[in-house]
Amino acid sequence: MSSTVTPERLTGRAWAVLFVLCGAIFLEGIDVSMMGVALPSIRAELGLATAELQWIVSAYALSYGGFVLLGGRAADLLGRRRMFVGWLVVFLLFSGLGGFATEGWVLILARFVTGIAAAFMTPAGLSIITTTYPEGPQRTKALLVYAGTAAGGFSLGMVTGGLLTAIDWRWVFFAPVIVSAVILAGAVLLIPRDAATQRQRGGFDLAGAFTLTGAMLLLVATVVRAPDVSAAPTLVTAAAGLVLLAAFVLIEQRVSAPLVRLGLLRNVALVRANLGAILLVGSFVGFQFIAVLYLQELRGWSELETGLALMVIGIDAVLAPTLTPWLVNRFGNGRVVFGGFVLATLAYLAFLPLGSTFAAMLPAFLLLGLAFALAYGPLTIAATERVTEDEQGLASGVLTTSFQFGSALGLAVVAAVLAAAGESTVSGFRTGLVVPLAAAVLGILVAGIPVRERVRTNG
Repeated sequence: MSSTVTPERLTGRAWAVLFVLCGAIFLEGIDVSMMGVALPSIRAELGLATAELQWIVSAYALSYGGFVLLGGRAADLLGRRRMFVGWLVVFLLFSGLGGFATEGWVLILARFVTGIAAAFMTPAGLSIITTTYPEGPQRTKALLVYAGTAAGGFSLGMVTGGLLTAIDWRWVFFAPVIVSAVILAGAVLLIPRDAATQRQRGGFDLAGAFTLTGAMLLLVATVVRAPDVSAAPTLVTAAAGLVLLAAFVLIEQRVSAPLVRLGLLRNVALVRANLGAILLVGSFVGFQFIAVLYLQELRGWSELETGLALMVIGIDAVLAPTLTPWLVNRFGNGRVVFGGFVLATLAYLAFLPLGSTFAAMLPAFLLLGLAFALAYGPLTIAATERVTEDEQGLASGVLTTSFQFGSALGLAVVAAVLAAAGESTVSGFRTGLVVPLAAAVLGILVAGIPVRERVRTNG
């Protein structure tokens, strides 16, 4: 572990490194949520149907989720700084390409490659934190600040997206280029070079990466296309996705350097955290998709008005690094995550009447911001604690895969339900809200399963 930090508190340089890494995860979060607010404007200019529209988000999420395990492995093998800096450059370039797109397929392709870049960059950044800051109060604080920044970026991106889309939706792609350039300069200057001893033995499981990504693409495509095609194509794509998933498991059992060491899944805290991640982000992204279309296409709100309304959810950026650490120290990760899912359930119930005024929707937004603040950080801690240092990149990658697959799956299910129910009607949007509500309820059940786990306080 690094000797640049003291056992008691973070030094100035440690804070500076954390600031750079938080900038990258903020960029990743804001990039995703800005896109959500811009979707109606993109649809209007490029003439995309709802099923095509959701692929602008899903292409990113699926390539991200499909390659992030390979990204985590690459960070462990090739160097965390090298992966972080190199793929940040790719992220910058292809985000810019998306801003110049005049065809839907170009935009989707740019998002797919940007997702691959994030898949290598993000686990490298997270594993830099988990291998630099000693386990205990320091690492807990660093992870909660990091997770709070990610959640805040995800939430604040909605108002930023509204502001930029009010100018031109292409700025939703161009703005991350500017932010990426600033973060890149900080990373080159501040992040220490990789030590030669960091490199681990082993290789790259490309077959595992491609079968996992293919399985995710097919399963999400099955859900998206289900309302528009007959039963036969739906069954074929679903079966193909399951076959690839089974192939992935077989490959991991036999390959010398697996993408996922299946024994890692015996870590109960890690498994619960990843199930919670799928449900938390899946419900939130699905809700955002519904809320944006409802406010802009049914209520006639502008992009800026929509972004400002949803900005309330960004209270998690303040609460995650302040309130959440105290709650985790006092009650433990499990109880805090459980409370987060309870609040998320109440938030979706509060939005279900689909009021026409901001005052009517405010309680739902406040509850959802608090829910995200409580659940996101503790899930990150639970997914990486009690994992050996040489597998921190892998554990980080597994968690990010869950976040991204949850995002794509939640969005796909909501898009399919809206398409089947009549997407531009109050009843259609209300039916769509059942999806995030059900996911939040499942989250309560997962977080509430009694298991033997040690609750460690850092008082």
